[in-house]
Amino acid sequence: MKSATGYSKQQIWLHWAIVGLVALQIVLHNGMARAWDAAMETSLFALSGPVVVHFAIGGLILGLMMWRFALRQERGVPPPPDSEPPLLQKLGHMAHLSFYAILILLPVTGGLAWGTQSAGLGKAHEVLRALLVLLILGHIGAVIYHQRVLKSDLLRRMLKPDQG
Repeated sequence: MKSATGYSKQQIWLHWAIVGLVALQIVLHNGMARAWDAAMETSLFALSGPVVVHFAIGGLILGLMMWRFALRQERGVPPPPDSEPPLLQKLGHMAHLSFYAILILLPVTGGLAWGTQSAGLGKAHEVLRALLVLLILGHIGAVIYHQRVLKSDLLRRMLKPDQG
């Protein structure tokens, strides 16, 4: 994979668009959860409003994640700050790979769970959702740690595009 000095405008736009869509999925979760519970009780997997909206947003997240992954492969990503301890560098790399995996697997497991009416896939989807929430909280904590403790100004890389 290539290494860049910073993130491009596209990479930054995709990051924040996905953040917004994931936040929307979290806010709208209860409607989809109620539809899932009702479908499991009645065996009627109807495409109600909450289901269609959840699927549409999930599909959009999947598409944007694939685009983001392609850009990452093509352009690369900036290296961690030199001052960052090696353990934090490894954890950061693992966290980013986990985001990619989870944000691709969530729409896939969700769509398959609904389409096949599989309680097991529904459970897998919920486990991935819980892992994503934990990963998001850890990511926010890491950003705060970088800004306040390490004073690495890491956040600026996701706000200001690389001019190179």
